[in-house]
Amino acid sequence: MPLIRLDNATLAFGHLPLLEEASLVIEPGERICLVGRNGTGKSTLLRVIDGRQALDEGTLWRDPAIRIATLEQEVPGSAPGTVFDQVAGGLAETGELLARYHHLLARLGEGASVEREVGELQHRIEAADGWRLEQRVEKAISRLRLDGAAPFEPLSGGQKRRVMLARALVSEPDLLLLDEPTNHLDIDTIAWMEGQIRDFPGAVLFITHDRAFLRALATRILELDRGRLTSWPGDYDNYLRRKAERMAAEAQENARFDRKLAEEEAWIRQGIKARRTRNEGRVRALQKMREERRARRGQQGNARLNLDRGELSGRLVIEAEGISKNWGGEPVVRELSTLILRGDRVGLIGPNGAGKTTLLRMLLGELKPDSGRVRLGSRLQMAYFDQQREALDPEQSVADSLGQGKETITIGGCSRHVVSYLQEFLFPPDRIRSPVKSLSGGERNRLLLARLFARPANLLVMDEPTNDLDVETLELLEELLLEYDGTLLLVSHDRAFLDNVVTSTLAFEGDGVVREYVGGYSDWLRQRPAAPAVEEVPDRRQGGESPRSEPPRRRRKLGYREQRELEALPERIEALEAEQATLQERAASPAFYKGDKEEITATLARLERVEEELEAAYRRWERLLEQSE
Repeated sequence: MPLIRLDNATLAFGHLPLLEEASLVIEPGERICLVGRNGTGKSTLLRVIDGRQALDEGTLWRDPAIRIATLEQEVPGSAPGTVFDQVAGGLAETGELLARYHHLLARLGEGASVEREVGELQHRIEAADGWRLEQRVEKAISRLRLDGAAPFEPLSGGQKRRVMLARALVSEPDLLLLDEPTNHLDIDTIAWMEGQIRDFPGAVLFITHDRAFLRALATRILELDRGRLTSWPGDYDNYLRRKAERMAAEAQENARFDRKLAEEEAWIRQGIKARRTRNEGRVRALQKMREERRARRGQQGNARLNLDRGELSGRLVIEAEGISKNWGGEPVVRELSTLILRGDRVGLIGPNGAGKTTLLRMLLGELKPDSGRVRLGSRLQMAYFDQQREALDPEQSVADSLGQGKETITIGGCSRHVVSYLQEFLFPPDRIRSPVKSLSGGERNRLLLARLFARPANLLVMDEPTNDLDVETLELLEELLLEYDGTLLLVSHDRAFLDNVVTSTLAFEGDGVVREYVGGYSDWLRQRPAAPAVEEVPDRRQGGESPRSEPPRRRRKLGYREQRELEALPERIEALEAEQATLQERAASPAFYKGDKEEITATLARLERVEEELEAAYRRWERLLEQSE
């Protein structure tokens, strides 16, 4: 039995509908990713499902017993009370009783009135089965590694997002709605959240632009495009392939329609009199075609991104020798030496608060290291993408934010009108005159990119540029950076973006240690030192010995059979990948599901086994390769 059923849903703000006769069914246990361009109405659809937004037309049916919890895109900046108070708030009235009870416990001894109120609360909580619910709150706080007694307001953005996720999970919902859950989280926290959602027993509908997160979790893709909802079973890569086929077919159909319309328009201009009986039907058909063409909603275009590299910098861009920096007695960077040459694309990765922005400022000469030295190259022209968006004045219009009151700007020696330039970054004319404070997060990021790319730069510094950008704009930005022949310093928590863009990585590995690796995030995972193993033994208080670190294991050389296995594994992996591609192509064909039922079952089962064998072969190959090295 489905949890949610949406039939012929229509909802409009303005002249274009966000939903147009949309239908959707959500089954128990599904993990559905909702994708679409910024501003298409994805967050609005979540509000429709949880009942905060009414439809103009159509019906929404929910299982009468369903419990829905939502994690909003924007985390509250300030809220009273402790972490426990916020998490307990997910239990409605009973949660409020538990939060009040916890606060009063700390005031016991202040007088008889406090003791009376505690006694009354105990009775009310017991009547509402609140003690069992309190255990659920404590379990959620423990599971998400939170401090229940900590005040909520001073927490970091990432910690607040954990608290809000605990608040959503504590009600044990049947359906969990997540709106950009990875925004502003570091890589470790994103990976941790993946595990939490993968283990969640209920259904999940989530919005994300993090492609690695999407690939790890989604069992179905739901696309919102020009008011229409379409469902794509399977993983994200299958969706991309099938969508490309659909868009090509749609373009061909539109081209045929437009040719037919042009022919009919030419016919009507030749002076054939519409009053003749034999021509009246053709005239009516032409009028209908005109209406259909007017009603057609074209796909939103892609931003046209271009970078002006400016003059060529010297071959040496940045040289750091033994630089160190401490804050409050704690090491942020310790004895780092690195050489960055023209054309390098360097990624900086590490947890929030590790010191990535501090290191950037030292490398750029804005902050003096406690020890060591930094030498900058010659003829550097730097452009800086600001993580906190401090460069944007919220009261200025979008046009003035770019042109500073002028109608034209000069880019690459050519004069460009501000409006036409901003339209290349997908700003419609009515938004160009709007104040910056009215823009969404994705629109603000596009405005910053427009400002950044409007001036020449041979050293591009980008601090978290991917937040709030839709997938299409992300991929365009990737292509632009790959073609850029200047030097790039990039801070990002988007694993796919790092893998696709950077050529080397500076990784913060704790206690001020920053190591340099070749390649992106996945390459760092393979190359980083393994965490020391710890042998668990009984505690002395229980009659055993205290835990101690296991001595480093000596690496054993490969035997003859293992060496032969290592040599044969690449060929086996290639064979499995080829079989996987063949099976996936067969399963993606619409005709496949019209065939024999037993053959369909056998093919899908074989595809699943091949994927498992391929994963096992990769693990074995990496293990033997590491041992051989």
